[in-house]
Amino acid sequence: MNTTTFISDLHLSEQTPPLNKLFQRCLQQWQGNIDALYILGDFFDVWIGDDDDSDFIRTIKKELKEFTASTPVYFIHGNRDFLLGEKFSAESGIQLLNAPQQINLYGHDYIIMHGDELCTDDVAYQQFRMQSRNPLWQMAVLSKPIAERRLLAGQIRQMSETRKNNEGKSEISDVTEDAIQQLMENHAQDTLPTLIHGHTHRPAVHESKLNNQLFKRYVIQDWAENYGGYLAVDANGVHVHELKL
Repeated sequence: MNTTTFISDLHLSEQTPPLNKLFQRCLQQWQGNIDALYILGDFFDVWIGDDDDSDFIRTIKKELKEFTASTPVYFIHGNRDFLLGEKFSAESGIQLLNAPQQINLYGHDYIIMHGDELCTDDVAYQQFRMQSRNPLWQMAVLSKPIAERRLLAGQIRQMSETRKNNEGKSEISDVTEDAIQQLMENHAQDTLPTLIHGHTHRPAVHESKLNNQLFKRYVIQDWAENYGGYLAVDANGVHVHELKL
């Protein structure tokens, strides 16, 4: 095998049957053929709590549980599924990771994260992010009836979509060079790690410098309609792959 796969920003929900089918097909193809799967956030379009027991959620948990029986799955929270917790982890077999996470694969170092924390020009979002990651805030939200949480999640999603339609892919919704430089300085070593993240829906391969040392940054392809993408990492580096239903 000697290949590890990275995905991000699938935004799966009951309203995305084609993407759900595409993910199911990927699991079938990857099972037993890769060393590990990393999900770098926004796997779900919205997550209202581990007590959500809809048919859609039960199906996803079953598919992941079958997959993790032979292949480990690691999960980093995104800005849509930051409430996903230990109960879902136990029932699906996935392993939760904090971000940023530095890992070594096949002799090379990587920093992995969702990427929203790098969008530092979006001050309003960063304020919400800080609030929403507070355990007391999360406890207060999760204590509300599930119907109320569904309504709240729908309102937040609508606000996000309205803002996206009005602003498009504005510059403040992208990562900043200052944030990237600070991150890499915090992980500086003889050879700089490669950075892998999602969130921005701007799939690309970037090359930057820190103290005259080059490093690469891979932005994972988001999934939409009936297409998606992933990164495959092996001893030779990172390989970009497209997916279509």
